[in-house]
Amino acid sequence: QVQLVESGGGLVQAGGSLRLSCAASGRTFSGRTFSSYAMGWFRQAPGKEREFVSAISWSGTTVYADSVKGRFTISRDNAKTTVYLKMNSLNLEDTAVYYCAGDISLSGGLYRHSQEYAYWGQGTQVTVSS
Repeated sequence: QVQLVESGGGLVQAGGSLRLSCAASGRTFSGRTFSSYAMGWFRQAPGKEREFVSAISWSGTTVYADSVKGRFTISRDNAKTTVYLKMNSLNLEDTAVYYCAGDISLSGGLYRHSQEYAYWGQGTQVTVSS
């Protein structure tokens, strides 16, 4: 079993920045295990469906939703079994609960759809104020 715990959310003014972290752990989980995982970030705003934000493969290939491209950066530290989401130039539309997701990727690919991930964190709230 794998546990994902997000942190780093909070209240920020429009134009500001935040960095989210997602730490992965488990009884037999290790950095070597984590390095075979594809990881992703999703978000869900009030009254809206959960949407894809960004994903990273175990080799470091990344993909972003058009709405965050150029503003958000996903990265990972396999030794720390942690994935990050640096968010710059935040705007009101970025307000949402942000979720970390992960799953093994034997092919080394990355996943853009929520149903492709087996493990999810509890979410961390990001609120952008004007």
